[in-house]
Amino acid sequence: MSLGSEFVVVANRLPVDRITGEDGEPAWRRSPGGLVSAIAPVMRRRQGTWIGWAGAPGEELAPFEEDGMALVPVAQSAKEVELYYEGFSNATLWPLYHDVVAPPVYDRSMWDAYVGVNERFAEAAAKVASEGAIVWVQDYQLQLVPSMLRELRPDLRIGFFLHIPFPPLELFWQLPWRRQILEGLLGADLVGFQLPGAAANFVRLCRRLLDARYVKQDVHWDDRVVRARAFPISVDVGELNDLVVRPDVQERAREIRGDLGDATLLLGVDRLDYTKGITQRLQAFGELFGDGNLKPGQAVFVQIATPSRERVEQYQLLREEIEQQVGRINGEYGEIGFPVVHYLHSSYDRAELTALYLAADVMVVTPLRDGMNLVAKEYVACRGDMRGALVLSEFAGAAAELKRGAFQVNPYDIDGLKGTLLAALDADPAEQARRMRSMRRRVIEHDVDRWARDFLSELENPARPQGPPVPASALEG
Repeated sequence: MSLGSEFVVVANRLPVDRITGEDGEPAWRRSPGGLVSAIAPVMRRRQGTWIGWAGAPGEELAPFEEDGMALVPVAQSAKEVELYYEGFSNATLWPLYHDVVAPPVYDRSMWDAYVGVNERFAEAAAKVASEGAIVWVQDYQLQLVPSMLRELRPDLRIGFFLHIPFPPLELFWQLPWRRQILEGLLGADLVGFQLPGAAANFVRLCRRLLDARYVKQDVHWDDRVVRARAFPISVDVGELNDLVVRPDVQERAREIRGDLGDATLLLGVDRLDYTKGITQRLQAFGELFGDGNLKPGQAVFVQIATPSRERVEQYQLLREEIEQQVGRINGEYGEIGFPVVHYLHSSYDRAELTALYLAADVMVVTPLRDGMNLVAKEYVACRGDMRGALVLSEFAGAAAELKRGAFQVNPYDIDGLKGTLLAALDADPAEQARRMRSMRRRVIEHDVDRWARDFLSELENPARPQGPPVPASALEG
């Protein structure tokens, strides 16, 4: 089979979710989120195809069309989901790339499954892509695909984008399959990262581990030039603007405020993940009541924790820990009718999240490590009223772009976090407006459409020489 697509996206998941239609029959709906919104128009213009897993283990599906996009499902068995996705991707790579916040698991059977699934994705892309097509591979689950695909189809222009952090040499060096991962990424013409520091980490590792020659952020490998660049991802500002002005969304925001009385609303919206710093922020908030800085009814914390990887033991333990923590805080500091923390372990649609953003006085985004964190940018994009405050971890990728407007904090420093929460709570309307205006300018000018355009423009343009390559041995360390 060859669909002859000029533009191919390869991602772990398809951009659609399975739903039950009005007639009771299974149907598909486009997945929410900025990545799909940014790439879908490009796919329609270029007769694009999206390759990914449909989400059900063991299911074999034929290619189909949805929302103007050609979709090619790649099957995964239940064992592969366990070993490749829950295993090597999320028990090995995820914690390693997030500063080893949790210990990575190094297991050879997980690695073997990762190799096998990556091969299947590469073979699917090779069959679908037309001569000289653009292929854009997404994220940490598929880091071997670029080199595998280049072996099969050397005519293609291959790009790769990593949505999570890329670790420094000292951490990446732990990985038993470190060389294979780097060589996998070097199959691409362009390797994109969220931040310049991540791109620099990649080039440094290529030099140290592979003895590769380089010029600035261009790696010379296999008679090609592989460019490493930073492309900070962003949000779909247009979609959020449409949601903000909807009467039902505005009414829902007023309902939320009414349900909480006169209390100042602090909001956290995260996947349930140990990298998100949920326990640290709740500890700091609870201690503000213990210190007498806050009183029940004066402030309330709404924490949404979207279910994530619920079959993985560490995530099960984290959920139990957070639920016990919320119970302790409410038991110690809450009063009848005035819980100080509302904890919601559930998923919410875009309209409900937008209403929460409009209702929140303080948005608390305090991950221990995050490639970008789009929740911070979504909150800013929604606050055209120039009200509200953003408390943002120094270790979120978004901190580099929003440094002039956010109340930045080290989430490991509980006393510092308490002080920063109080500063955000005490900010007057003039200070809120000044800070929000600065952040909104950045988010609006650098939205997700610009991210996609910038990446694809760089990928489609041939590499420009930056001078003679430097041998790896020319520098130490």
